[in-house]
Amino acid sequence: MVNTLKNKWLYYAMTVLVAASAAFESAWLFLWFVVLLVFCYYKRLSFLHLVALTIVCGVMYSYTLWKIDKLFKPFTTPIELLWTSDYKIDGASLRGFMKDDKGRKIYVHYTLKSEQEKYMFSKQSLAGQRFFVEGEIILPETPAHAYSFSMAQYLKSKYALGVLEISSWRLMATEHSVASFLAQQRYRMLRHIENTFPAALVTEAQALLIGSQEQVDADLMRAYQKLGITHLFAISGLHITLISLLFFEVLLRLRVRRELATLLLLIMLPTYAVLAGGAPSVWRAVLVVEVVMLARFWKWRLSALDALSICFIVFVIWQPAVFYQIGFQLSFLATFSLVLSSKLLASMQGMLMQTFMMTCVCQILVYPLLLLHFYEISLSSFIVNVLFVPLFSFIILPLNIVLLIMTYVWQPLAALLFFLYEPCRSLLTEGVFFLQSIPYQMWVTGKPSIMMVILLFSSACATLYYFKLQRWRLAIFVLIVPALIVQLLPYTNKQLIVSFVDVGQGDCIVIELPYRKAVYVIDTGGVLRFEQESWKQRHQEYEVGRQIVVPFLKGRGISKIDKLILTHADADHVEGAEEVLREISVGEVHVSPHSLGKAVMADFLQEAMNKRLVIREQIAGNAWQAGKAKFRYLWPTDVEYEGNNDSLVLLMELDTLKMLFTGDLEREGELALAEIAYEDIDNVTVLKIGHHGSKTSSSDEFIDATNPQLAVIMAGKNNRYNHPHPEVIARLQRRHIAYLVTAEIGTVTLQWNGTQLEFRRLK
Repeated sequence: MVNTLKNKWLYYAMTVLVAASAAFESAWLFLWFVVLLVFCYYKRLSFLHLVALTIVCGVMYSYTLWKIDKLFKPFTTPIELLWTSDYKIDGASLRGFMKDDKGRKIYVHYTLKSEQEKYMFSKQSLAGQRFFVEGEIILPETPAHAYSFSMAQYLKSKYALGVLEISSWRLMATEHSVASFLAQQRYRMLRHIENTFPAALVTEAQALLIGSQEQVDADLMRAYQKLGITHLFAISGLHITLISLLFFEVLLRLRVRRELATLLLLIMLPTYAVLAGGAPSVWRAVLVVEVVMLARFWKWRLSALDALSICFIVFVIWQPAVFYQIGFQLSFLATFSLVLSSKLLASMQGMLMQTFMMTCVCQILVYPLLLLHFYEISLSSFIVNVLFVPLFSFIILPLNIVLLIMTYVWQPLAALLFFLYEPCRSLLTEGVFFLQSIPYQMWVTGKPSIMMVILLFSSACATLYYFKLQRWRLAIFVLIVPALIVQLLPYTNKQLIVSFVDVGQGDCIVIELPYRKAVYVIDTGGVLRFEQESWKQRHQEYEVGRQIVVPFLKGRGISKIDKLILTHADADHVEGAEEVLREISVGEVHVSPHSLGKAVMADFLQEAMNKRLVIREQIAGNAWQAGKAKFRYLWPTDVEYEGNNDSLVLLMELDTLKMLFTGDLEREGELALAEIAYEDIDNVTVLKIGHHGSKTSSSDEFIDATNPQLAVIMAGKNNRYNHPHPEVIARLQRRHIAYLVTAEIGTVTLQWNGTQLEFRRLK
């Protein structure tokens, strides 16, 4: 059978992918299978293969449907659930995956009641522990916008049936299995590294040796992302190869027979995959090595592409939804690119040139996928990887392996090695932070459409083809032209786009002028921070700017904000500004007079000083124009800052469109504004309701004065203030004014084409 399918496994892998995708999404995806059959006919595959592909497609489709149906059988509590090894304790939260007696996974959340309870759960691995659980199945939270994290998609990729909020539970028993035993060993190794490695080296060792990235510093990880080298922190094929060679050579030196050493390696690799956390990249590397070794043992003639295809098929049968996982997609696609380009890479002279070409080949094929998921790629990665890949592969990774062994074997020698290595590693980290601070490293394109992704993938494949022929100029041309199209598309949109971003209980408004002549952002959202006990503090606090605002901007392809307008110094309007400044270039900042002295502005001000930004205090009468769009501040009229009633109020006019942005202006300020700017605010098209719909704002007099066609209320879902207040809603309804509430529908996007205003939800 293996010889019959030689060089044809890829077609069967693609068939399995299409069938599983059709089962999860739509039967229309079978059209891709028709395309595949036509291609196979063109490649003159035998009729027997075409029939076999059709049978495989039908069987895989039925199998996946059966698995999906099995997953969504009724699930009720109370119930007994078994912990998997995939969980995390962070602050007062315990989150992760448990399984029921049918083997179905469910994502659970439990709020720890005390520091003692947290310590009890932290001092051991929970994998294999069975609990009697009471709780409530809840719907996954709706994403704030189309570019933010989707819990529903995450659950889908993990093949889990939902979210269970645990109210109470009790331990029933601890199951003893190979999986739970390995999970315990992994936990002990994590704790061993924490206890024996210097603090500065712990997170690196945990990431490189056993695939745990939970404690990696957020700033350091972002630095690695900007340089395009985060893959070095993930256990990959090179890690597995080095560990396999080390293990195999040690066995041979101990005079173990080669056949027995091969058998032991076949057993060791899956064991290590479990110890390393079982990420898709780890299992992909392990399975490829296992398949190749078995092929040699049984004397099969198996190409690298066939081995990779077989591993892909095994993966999708084992976990039908695994292809939704970004790590799985990137891992297989990068490896696929290297396999296809093996002859080209072999023709390169010197290790540096080979490393550079490997980076180019991988980046070119995966960059459409990176843009689809992350909306940006690192341009510096082509150069930085030439240095860092050999450094991590042949120095840092082997050193960490040696250091780990020494901590078990001879602690004094380990201490000496730490003494010598730690300063060098700290120096390298400083170098990483310096390199990532160099501007213009990230290419931000926004989220491409599916058609554009297909165009980019086609371009990438054609580029690799011309690389193989060493027709470099044509390859670069084929690569750059579609990339330029993606870059220039936003500048062809003649519509004004105003987005009221759902940042919870706060404000953030993004204004994109026609043809992207300018981008203005009004406020950045934020959360109120309250003092809490140290044991409840999370490793990385939730940040609206980093997790909501920045993804929205990058998803829209915005890499520069021409004006950042902070209406007033309240946390729910400015707390996210610091993270925005770190990720997005800003031309200038507008603030309310004398608001910079408030404590909540301190972090933003420090970051603004680091960036040497121009900060301008604004007052009523200040105005500017961009294209046909006119902007004018109507409030405040004095320079004394007293809070909400000194919010910057901005009027935007374009053609017949008038939009009024009021910050947190309250009744007193509204009445004063209506008195001095009655003609300016009369009959506005869109009114951003002040103070999140609080009853202290949106007075009858102000609503009558503005007489808006549409009101937008920015408030958080289930917020503690009960915003928007029923009285405000009643005022709008009595006047038959249409209104939209972000707490109910998420991010609100309005488009103006010159004559008509349209509302749509970004998807």
